[in-house]
Amino acid sequence: MTIEANRNDPHRDQPVHRLGPKLEDAAGAVIMLHGRGATADDILNLAQAIYHPRLTYLAPSAAGNAWYPQTFLAPREENEPWLSSALKKIASVAQLAKDSGIPSDRIVVCGFSQGACLSAEFVATHPGRYAGVLAFTGGLIGPPDSPLDYSGDLLGTPVFLGSGDQDPYIPWYRVQQTADVLSGMNAQVTLQCYPGRPHTVSGEEIMYAKKFIFETFARP
Repeated sequence: MTIEANRNDPHRDQPVHRLGPKLEDAAGAVIMLHGRGATADDILNLAQAIYHPRLTYLAPSAAGNAWYPQTFLAPREENEPWLSSALKKIASVAQLAKDSGIPSDRIVVCGFSQGACLSAEFVATHPGRYAGVLAFTGGLIGPPDSPLDYSGDLLGTPVFLGSGDQDPYIPWYRVQQTADVLSGMNAQVTLQCYPGRPHTVSGEEIMYAKKFIFETFARP
C-alpha cells in the first residue's frame, strides 16, 4: 500500500480483534467500537460483560487510538479523511460477518463515546435491518446547526441511546436529536437519560445490553 493510500484511508489496515466462536459457527456478531484514546482490547472488556457464547464479538482498531481527530460536533471536513475511513472500516467488518453467513439482521453495532457516535452514524448512512444498536454516550456526527438529513429505512431495528444529561463531551440535545432522526427512519428507539452521570458506561446500561442480547439471540 502506498503512503498516499494510508493518508486517505488511515484505518483501513488496522487489526480487528475477536472474542467468541469462529464467525462460521456463530449465531450472530457484535461489532464493538472503542472510544477516543482507548483500544480494541478495552472495548472487548465491555464485550466480556455482555458476552453471549454463540456470538462473535468483532472490535476494529482505530489508527492512533482515535477514529477522528476533532469533536463529533466539528465541521465534517475537519474530521476527514478519518471519519470516512472509520465508516468504511465498520462496513468492512460487517462484510466479514456477512461473508461468513451472518446477515445484517443478526449483527449488533455497539460502541462507547466516539464508538457510540460511529454506531449511530453507521446505521444512519447504511440503513437496513440490524439486530440492534447499542450506543453508550454518543450521537449523530455533525455541527450543532447541521440538518442531520438521512434517508433510508431501518426497518424496525432496535436502538438504545443512553447518556448523562451533563456529559462534558456529548450534549444531551444531540442524543435527543439522534433519537428523533433514527425514529424517523423507522428504528425502534429506547432513549435513556442518566442525570449527573460521568462519561462512562453505567451498570444499568450493561444490564440492559446483556438482557437485550440474550433475548434477541434466543429467537431462532
